[in-house]
Amino acid sequence: MFMKSRIPVAITIAGSDSGGGAGIQADLKTFAALGVHGTVAVTSVTAQNTYSVKAVQDLKQEIVCEQIRAVAEDFGIDAGKTGMLHTDEIVKATASEVSKYNFPLVVDPVMVAKSGAPLLKPEAVKALKEHLLPLATVVTPNKFEAERLSGLEIKSLRDAETAAKEISKMGPEAVVVKGGHISGVDVTDILYYEGRFWQFTSPRLDAKTTHGTGCSFSAAIAAELAKKLGVPEAVKKAKNFVALSIKFGLNIGKGPGPVNPMAYLYREASRYEVLLILEEAKNLLEGRPEVAELIPEVGMNIAMAVRYAENVDDVAAIDGRIIKTLSGARAVGNPKFGCSRHLAKYLVEIVRHNEDKRAAINLKFSEEILKILEKRGLTISFYDRAKEPEEIKRVEGMSISWGVKEAIKSVGKVPDVIYHRGDLGKEPMIIVFGKDAVSLAKLVVEIAVEKKGNL
Repeated sequence: MFMKSRIPVAITIAGSDSGGGAGIQADLKTFAALGVHGTVAVTSVTAQNTYSVKAVQDLKQEIVCEQIRAVAEDFGIDAGKTGMLHTDEIVKATASEVSKYNFPLVVDPVMVAKSGAPLLKPEAVKALKEHLLPLATVVTPNKFEAERLSGLEIKSLRDAETAAKEISKMGPEAVVVKGGHISGVDVTDILYYEGRFWQFTSPRLDAKTTHGTGCSFSAAIAAELAKKLGVPEAVKKAKNFVALSIKFGLNIGKGPGPVNPMAYLYREASRYEVLLILEEAKNLLEGRPEVAELIPEVGMNIAMAVRYAENVDDVAAIDGRIIKTLSGARAVGNPKFGCSRHLAKYLVEIVRHNEDKRAAINLKFSEEILKILEKRGLTISFYDRAKEPEEIKRVEGMSISWGVKEAIKSVGKVPDVIYHRGDLGKEPMIIVFGKDAVSLAKLVVEIAVEKKGNL
């Protein structure tokens, strides 16, 4: 008999955000993206959007407890997290109910919304310290919450370490003081666990899509704990997950836009789709002998990035390139991720400026091809490799990024075509960008046919 493996179950004990960016909505998206079944105990219903909390209706503590009990009795709970616990009655009731079950608990001491609205009444802070923190596996305050819990001012990472140690005296096994509000070029989260400190550092993102950051972070830790990861590894994975969610957040609403916990899932899900599209594109190029006349001396390749691509490993291309033969264009290998560093670097830089241009193909340089592309109404730009600064040339992998930025600057937007006329040891090249590899392959076939017709 076939037996399905049991999926981990996590519970979020938190408030509802009618804007869908924070609270239980953010938590459930995070659980789903990380392969954990999410369950809920709603504590409060808020009328909320990206810039204000207009109203709050607290549920009776008996209802909060019944929700936790119903989940525990049927599913079992592998890990949980708390978010908005508005009143001291809800804090105490939650602590009392959670104490009956032996699951790891992440406490996000939500005190103030992004809009500035209070989400934890002043009298509830004492209850949080006395009743809930002693039950916590991990507590995840930001700078302001850590200051309020510890009574210490935090201006530096050393101060954050001192505050984390002070908060740990209240009973939690681990304390993470988040570094988003601590000044610095990078964002460093401080973890204090089992008598030692860990630092988790990532680049500070220039993004306004931060609504729900704390909720998703604590939910991601809970999800990883539900999958039996240790605390330091769970925190590390959660930090990377949230960085991606912020980087590819949703630009909606008048205030800080919501983070996008589904970015992680969408990116992974699109990998198979990208390979299928590239296979179709390869067949189109191989099916027309005329395409061979567009292949540069170094060979041709066609590449496509997954959704929310961050680096060259998120870009697939034809392994071994496409070469010119007597019978036409022939692919040496099959579509594969991480096999075309050259086109991949172009795409990684391009998608930072325009997420819709996820595919690229390189063609041999000729004025005739440029004229055909221009006639089709495509935006064309270029960069001069001879003008590349020496400090850029000395850094491996920076030349293409510099060239793309120069080409964008030249026309004031992301072009459809970028070309350069080569340099010492570098063949001149035309790079064409598009929404997907198949549409690019069709365009290249049309160019090849038109070029042949002009002979």
